[in-house]
Amino acid sequence: MFRSFISLEWKNYFRSPAFSKKLVLKILLIFFALIFIVEFLALGAAVFYILKKAFPDQDPFITVNNMLIYWFLFDLVFRFFMQKLPVMNIKPFMVLPVPKKKVIHYLMSKSLLSFFNILPLFFFVPFTIVLLFEGYTVGSVLGWFLAMLSITVSINFINFLINKHQPYFVILVILLGILGGLQYFEFYPVTKIVGTFFYAFYNSAFSIVIPILISGILYRLNYNYLHNNFYIDGVISQKVTVANSNEMAWLNRFGNVAPFLKNDLKMISRNARPKQVVLISILFLFYGLIFFTQDIYMNMPAILAFASIFVTGGFLMTFGQHVPSWDSEYYKLMMSQNIKYKLYLESKWMMLVVGTLLSFLLSIPYLYFGVKIFGMIAAGAMFNIGVNSILVLWGGALNRTPIKLNEKAKGFGNTQAFSASSLLISFPKIILPMILFYIPYRIFDSWNAGLVAIGLTGLLCFLFKGYFLNRIERIYQKGKYKTVAAYADKK
Repeated sequence: MFRSFISLEWKNYFRSPAFSKKLVLKILLIFFALIFIVEFLALGAAVFYILKKAFPDQDPFITVNNMLIYWFLFDLVFRFFMQKLPVMNIKPFMVLPVPKKKVIHYLMSKSLLSFFNILPLFFFVPFTIVLLFEGYTVGSVLGWFLAMLSITVSINFINFLINKHQPYFVILVILLGILGGLQYFEFYPVTKIVGTFFYAFYNSAFSIVIPILISGILYRLNYNYLHNNFYIDGVISQKVTVANSNEMAWLNRFGNVAPFLKNDLKMISRNARPKQVVLISILFLFYGLIFFTQDIYMNMPAILAFASIFVTGGFLMTFGQHVPSWDSEYYKLMMSQNIKYKLYLESKWMMLVVGTLLSFLLSIPYLYFGVKIFGMIAAGAMFNIGVNSILVLWGGALNRTPIKLNEKAKGFGNTQAFSASSLLISFPKIILPMILFYIPYRIFDSWNAGLVAIGLTGLLCFLFKGYFLNRIERIYQKGKYKTVAAYADKK
């Protein structure tokens, strides 16, 4: 039966009209995958000797076990945002004598062949070989390797649960927050304790039963969920709830753009994909911690200008890059109404500006790193409001990729949005502020001169916002029917 499923999906993939589209991009993704594989192979083969040289008084194997907690946490977060869950068209099988348990087992088995499960092997296999070469006990090393594979599989199934059940996600975030706080404030050595737990898989052969048992339990939980929802009528039926009408009357003060603002806010509050974007944009606030906490970047102020753009530009870059695709499901209806494109664009611009201002207010704690750093963030916010908001809307005129609002974006799941034009437009968003800062900084040997250049550029573009929106409006109007046709194409 599995062979039949594989054959059907193979034919469906290669016979799909979308197969020939973006073939260059698919080759590019394969190229990047090969780069990751080579890097993981090199890391797995060299990390033992790197740690041995850096910490000669410690066993490198124990050090690796202490750091594995960060590996698996990053793996889980990366999967949550990037891994595409396995799907299968079950409608044809509903009227055929095909046991649904076989379809479910096939889907679960298919998930194990994900690139996210295979990639860790390119680290753990060479690392295991190095351990054997260095004289560690063969049976114990193989047991530890099996435990690592079981944990990787468990993370795969955990990702399913937190994607399908919001309570699981909330519980996981709270748990990770507590453990992270205990480690950061040195109340409890979480990494050392967890490292001891991982090292126990090497010391005790019976301990490997624990991760294998956990992976089996998680497999069963996911199986039960799919089994209980293996009904088309159960999926499409709507839950009867009390109607909650929120008119958002407070937005009426914005005049003619108020209906568009209400529509966007309701879309964000009611759909999975916009909520995901808002969550990602919040994570951008912590981007500065990568740079502002390192002394090495203090001597590279242009890099700090790069970081400041991302601190306040999370919502602008994540939400804005999908304008007008957010409205793709009802775009034809909108275009059939007497709607002025200028008002539509102004509403999107206002959403981006408000998102940037909220990010700026939330970035006030960066004052901890000094007035110079916070001044950089303030200048970056002004640049985002004046320049990047316009560039994002301009790039939206070239974005004709429909979005399913209630379907989360996953890794490389939607490659149609990639184009040379959108890529070229994205460069000024991050390169221009670096240039604007660096040139005055070098000429006048003044940090403030660079900040003034960035902020003044944003302010000038903000003052001429109406002119830029008029030009962008013409581009949208010119490509109106191409956009409608693209959003109507469901292939």
